[in-house]
Amino acid sequence: MMLTLRDDPAGIAAYVEAHRRAWPPVKARLREVGISSMLIFLRGRRLFMVFEAPEGFDPDRDFAVLLDDPTYVEWDRQMRELQEPAPEAWPGEWWAPMDLVFDLNWPDDPGEAGR
Repeated sequence: MMLTLRDDPAGIAAYVEAHRRAWPPVKARLREVGISSMLIFLRGRRLFMVFEAPEGFDPDRDFAVLLDDPTYVEWDRQMRELQEPAPEAWPGEWWAPMDLVFDLNWPDDPGEAGR
């Protein structure tokens, strides 16, 4: 998934620092909804997030459950002040999903061997 940080160097630094000190209740809540691993990468203003969740995890449905927790809501509010949707996002999307085009662990296609 991708997102863009607002064009504000101080805000970008604040975002990075906030995630280095991510609130333990926020991390716990992410685990409670099924997230077993989450990585966020930054290049310039663009964020790229990869997460692992169980089969059947639906980001629209399951991330919405996080909003039942007031601590998570406050974290989300503070982070959204520093973010904006990526230009490629559809109307109403915040974190925009991306299509997987390569996985090093995909099995080899026997018809393509030796190419």
